Amino acid sequence: MAAEGHAPTASEYIVHHLTHWQVNWDFEPVKQVKIIDFNVINLDSILYAAVLGALGCFVLWLAARKASSGVPGRFQAAVEMLVEMVDNQAKANIHNAKSRRFIAPLALTVFVWIFLLNAMDMLPVDFLPLVWQAVHTAAGGDPHHAYMRVVPTADLSTTLGLSTSVLLLCLFYSVKIKGVGGWAHELVSAPFGTSKNPVFAVILGIVNFLMQVIEYVAKTVSHGMRLFGNMYAGELVFMLIALMGGAAAASLSGVLLPIGHIIAGTVWAIFHILVITLQAFIFMMLTLIYLGQAHEAH
Repeated sequence: MAAEGHAPTASEYIVHHLTHWQVNWDFEPVKQVKIIDFNVINLDSILYAAVLGALGCFVLWLAARKASSGVPGRFQAAVEMLVEMVDNQAKANIHNAKSRRFIAPLALTVFVWIFLLNAMDMLPVDFLPLVWQAVHTAAGGDPHHAYMRVVPTADLSTTLGLSTSVLLLCLFYSVKIKGVGGWAHELVSAPFGTSKNPVFAVILGIVNFLMQVIEYVAKTVSHGMRLFGNMYAGELVFMLIALMGGAAAASLSGVLLPIGHIIAGTVWAIFHILVITLQAFIFMMLTLIYLGQAHEAH
């Protein structure tokens, strides 16, 4: 984590925890880590996203398997409330009953999956990175280069990947509901309409098309950036609190309990429970809203 012979500084600690476990497309370890590099794969984000996605599906399957028509238990009641909430939101935004058969379960999966991804931020900051460091060292690797980030939604590539998937679904339903011709006409006729004059019609068509492209790009980028920004900030605050606790323990020679660190960590953790739930709900709602807009004709 730090150079040999001294403990990590605050900046070294933060930089190390904000660095991904990366490989290039040939699955060779990346030696020079960059903030944005399209030639590398963030293995930690893929690993945790896949594991938590499978866990979320298992929990929902378990709830469906144990569901009964009698008096529900707490687990079944909680899942039924969640399903009903998502279904109501789907009905409010997606008026096509046939489309809802796919979109409503999708929205439920999105909410549960992103909630679990966000909830990784509730783990102690150093727990999984230190476990990975021990494994990496035991395998003969350099412990100072054992990088591991555990919050996939604090990775921009993850959130933009999710929002891009929503964009592709919007394009699919736009074509499915309106037809290729209807969607193509919408691209050149909204939002400013068209004109009977051929020259003005061409000009308006170009302007409308550019506005549609900007709208699609802006919705996709903002959809992913909103989730990323909130989770990245939350992850950083936990690191700063951890540094505060380390500084308090060092200044008190480890004799007295760093009370401020415990209070700050507890308060932020309790508040963060609301943040991770709210961010999952917002992402799900925007998914439903954008898919609902894809069903509407301008």
